[in-house]
Amino acid sequence: MKIATFNINNVNKRLANLLDWLRVAKPDVVCLQELKAADAEFPKPAIEGAGYRAAWRGQRSWNGVAILTRDCEPIITRTELPGDPADAQSRYLEAAVNGVLVASLYGPNGNPRPGPKFKYKLAWMERLVAHSAELSAAGVPVVLAGDYNVVPTDRDIYPTNSYAKDALVQPESRAFFKRILDQGWMDAIRTLHPDAPMYTFWDYMRNRWPRDAGLRIDHLLLSPKAAERLVDAGVDRDVRGKEGASDHAPAWVMLRDSAMGRQGSGRSTSRGMRSTGMRSPQSAKGTRRPLLIIDGDSFAHRSYHALPKTILRSGGEPAGAILGFANFLLRYYRSEQPRAVLVAWDTLEVPTYRHKKFPPYQSGRKFDDALLAQLKVLPSFVAACGFANAKAAGYEADDFLAAGAAAEERRRGIALIASGDRDAFQLASDRTTILYPVRAGEIARIGPAEVRARVSIPSKSRI
Repeated sequence: MKIATFNINNVNKRLANLLDWLRVAKPDVVCLQELKAADAEFPKPAIEGAGYRAAWRGQRSWNGVAILTRDCEPIITRTELPGDPADAQSRYLEAAVNGVLVASLYGPNGNPRPGPKFKYKLAWMERLVAHSAELSAAGVPVVLAGDYNVVPTDRDIYPTNSYAKDALVQPESRAFFKRILDQGWMDAIRTLHPDAPMYTFWDYMRNRWPRDAGLRIDHLLLSPKAAERLVDAGVDRDVRGKEGASDHAPAWVMLRDSAMGRQGSGRSTSRGMRSTGMRSPQSAKGTRRPLLIIDGDSFAHRSYHALPKTILRSGGEPAGAILGFANFLLRYYRSEQPRAVLVAWDTLEVPTYRHKKFPPYQSGRKFDDALLAQLKVLPSFVAACGFANAKAAGYEADDFLAAGAAAEERRRGIALIASGDRDAFQLASDRTTILYPVRAGEIARIGPAEVRARVSIPSKSRI
C-alpha cells in the first residue's frame, strides 16, 4: 500500500502535473495540501478520470486538504483537527482507507514571528499533539501525512542562515514535532534515510531549486501498528523540476499488507495474526481458492465496543466500528486470498421467521444509536472494496453464512466462515472451516475435530 503526501500549491493550476505524477507513480493513497480552491472548485471529474476517488475540504485562495484513493472509497472520519470548534481553516482531513487511518494535514506556516500567526501555529500544533496521542493509543495503523511546516533538525535544511528567524525552524516548532515522535510515532523518511537530506520543498525564490537549497517539511509519521508494516519510503524530487511545478515534491511510504503469507509455509500466517488448528484449506496444491464469508454484524459489534469512541468521521459522527470492521475485513482478505468475499448482515428493522416461531426472541437486545448509524454505512464500504453484501428482510447474518457455505460445498468448493459467534461452529465440515478470533490477533481455525474437542462430542458423532 503506497501512501503519499503532496503539497500541490493550487490543485487546479497544477492539475496536469498532478495527473501526470499519478499516472507514473500510481500511489494507492494521496494526501494533498494547499488546494487553494473552494469545495465546488475541486476537480473531481479529472481525479476520477485518473482512477481515484476523493474526499476534500477546500478553501478559496489558501489552505485546503484532500485524500485521494485508488480503486476504493475513502471513509471520512474527521474534517477538522479537534480542540478548537471556532477554527475555520481547512487544514485537516482524516479517512479510513483499506484498514488504515490516514490523515492529510497542512500545518500553519507561522510567519511572521512573533505575532498572531506564530501564536496560531503553536496552538494548532498543541492540538495535533493531543490528537496524535489519542490516535496512537487506539492501537490501529495510522499515517499522519502532510506539510507540517516544521524543519525537525538542522540536517533537514540546506546550510544557510537565511531561515534563522523563520517559524519553521524555531525551537518551539521543533519541540512540538518531537513530542509527537516521543509518543511512539515513526518519522518514516528519516528512519529509512538517516543520512540523506531528503528535501521536499524548494522555494521559488533565489534559484533555490537549481542549487538544491531545500527543506524537509513534508512528513509521513506512522503509528506503531503502521510502522510494523513499513517497507520503503522516499521523495519523488524530480516532480519539483517539471514545468509549472509546485514548490514541493511528493513524499511517500510503502506499507506491506497487514497479513502476508509466510513464504514456503504450509498455512497462511502473518505478524499479529497467528493461525491455530487446521491448515488453511487453500494451501493444498491444486485446490480452488476458497469462498470467504464474513459475519458482518459480529465484527462490527466487536469493533464498536473495542475501539475508542473518540474515533470520529465527518460532522463528528462515530467511526470506531467502521475502522475496526475495515481492519478485520481486509486482514482476512489478505491472509486467505479468497476467490470471492460475501459479507452477511442482520436486518434489524423487520422481524425474522425466528420471531414468528418464538415472539420473545432477542426481545432484550438494544443497540446504541452510534452503532446503528455505522451499521448503515458498512455495506457501502464492503461494496466499495468490490465485495458482495448479503442482506434481506426477514433474515439474519447466520442464514447467509449457512446458505453460502452450503452452496459452496455443493460446488465441491471450500468455504471459510469468519465469525466471532460460536453458533457458526455448527457449520464446520470437511469443506467448511470457521475462522474464529480469540486473543491478541490470533485466529483459531475450527473444523469438525476442533468442535468435538471444544464441546466434548464423542469422536464417532457426526457434525
